[in-house]
Amino acid sequence: MSILNSDKAPEPVGLYPHARKVGNLLFLSGVGPREKGKKEIPGVTLNDDGTIKEYDIEKQCHSVFNNVRMILEASGSSWEKLVDVTVFLTNMKDDFKTYNKIYAEYFKDNLPCRTTVEINCLPTPIAIELKCIATVD
Repeated sequence: MSILNSDKAPEPVGLYPHARKVGNLLFLSGVGPREKGKKEIPGVTLNDDGTIKEYDIEKQCHSVFNNVRMILEASGSSWEKLVDVTVFLTNMKDDFKTYNKIYAEYFKDNLPCRTTVEINCLPTPIAIELKCIATVD
């Protein structure tokens, strides 16, 4: 087993790697929309107490997918080698339609298995996180 990290993706918010390779499988830790080296989260405006005032799910989706791509490529895999994607949304009712439309743009040529679940919050003030499995040569 090998631990892999991307120098282009945002730093993990806890004690975990970006990915682990086991055999020819690559397991990504949860990936959110934060950007490397920045405190601001794309599409998120916070209240003074750090809670979410408003957010743009479209901006967060694009940022999450970009982060996943950077981790895959740094780990010797690629977008086309994704085989399973679990998506966590904090507001299924309001965000699913937009997220689903953007997801279809990114995954039109690769159809990994997908599960989308609603959760009441994520560890940082974000509205979406992806957990992915890909193959690697």
